[in-house]
Amino acid sequence: MTETIIAVKELSKNYRVPVRSEGLMSSLKSLVHPSYSQVKAVEDLNFEIGVGEMVGLIGPNGAGKTTTLKMLSGLLYPTAGEVRVAGYVPWERRPEYLRKISIVLGNKSQMLWDIPSMDSFRVLSEIYMVPEQEFRRTLDDLIDLLDMKDLLTKPVRNLSLGERMKCELTASLLYRPALLFLDEPTLGLDVSMQLRLRQFLKEYNRRNEVTVILTSHYMADVQALCPRVILIHYGKLLYDGALDGLARRLAPFKLIKITLDQKNGKTFQNFNQPDDKVELLEHEENRYVLRVEREQVPSLTARLLQSNSVTDLSIEDPPIEAVMDQIYTGGAA
Repeated sequence: MTETIIAVKELSKNYRVPVRSEGLMSSLKSLVHPSYSQVKAVEDLNFEIGVGEMVGLIGPNGAGKTTTLKMLSGLLYPTAGEVRVAGYVPWERRPEYLRKISIVLGNKSQMLWDIPSMDSFRVLSEIYMVPEQEFRRTLDDLIDLLDMKDLLTKPVRNLSLGERMKCELTASLLYRPALLFLDEPTLGLDVSMQLRLRQFLKEYNRRNEVTVILTSHYMADVQALCPRVILIHYGKLLYDGALDGLARRLAPFKLIKITLDQKNGKTFQNFNQPDDKVELLEHEENRYVLRVEREQVPSLTARLLQSNSVTDLSIEDPPIEAVMDQIYTGGAA
C-alpha cells in the first residue's frame, strides 16, 4: 500500500470581501460603515495523496485550485480543517517542511532577471544548504534531462519563455524536494515546448518518485501526466479518481462513429426510435457521429449493424474537453 504524503480533512477557506454600491455617497458611507461579504473559496475538501503520485487538480477559473495549493504549501492559513503534508502542518512554515516542497507558478519567476541562471542556482543552493557535491550531481542530472547546457551563462532576460521555464523547474528541483506543486507550468508555451516539459516531468517522477500536484487548464497536460484527477467546482470536491473514469462518471452519453459502405448505395437507416435519446452530431458523406445515452448503446449498435452496410463502427467516450466544458458551464454532459 502506498504511503500517504498529503492528508486533507474538511479543509475550507473563506475570504472577507468589501462590497459597496456605485456612486459618491456609497463611497463615503463605506468609509464610515464598511460592508463585507463572505466568499467561500474552498469548502470542506477531503482527499489523500500517496508518495510518488502525479495528481491533476482541475476546475474552472475561481474553483479554488490555486487557493488549495497555497494552503498545502503554507502560503495561506485555512479558515477551517486539517492538513498534513509529509508529516507537517504547512502553515507553520518550518524550515524542515519548506525543504521538502517546491512550487512553480507559470506566471511567476524566482530567477533573478539580469544575471545568468547559474548564478541564481548558486544562490538557491546556499539558501537551501545543498552540499556542493550533491548540488553538482543534481544540476548535471537536470541539465541532461532538460537539455539546457547552453542556457546556464545567459542572463535570464535574454531567454525565451520556454527556456525560462526550464530554468524555473531546475531551480525548484535543485534541493530534491519530495513534493512539487505546479500551477499552470506550460502557460504560454508553444506545443513543442509543452511536450518536452511533460516528458521531463514524467521522467523525473519515474526516477525520483517525487509527488506532483498539477493545476492546468490545458487538459493535454493532465492527460499526459496525471492518472488521477481531483476536480473541484465552486470550492467543493466534485470528483476524485482515475482520469479515464471522469467521462463515465459525469457524462451520461457515448459517441458512436459509423462509416457506411458507399458502394452499397443505401442511406443511413434506423438510427432513431421514438424512445431513443439519440442526437446526430456530424454527417459528412458516408460518415456519421451520434450522441447516445449510455444505456441505449448496445441496442442501438445492434440495430445499426442490422439495418446498414457498415464498413467501420466505433464507440467512444466523449472528449475530456467536452466533459469539462459541460461541468464548467453548469450543464449536464
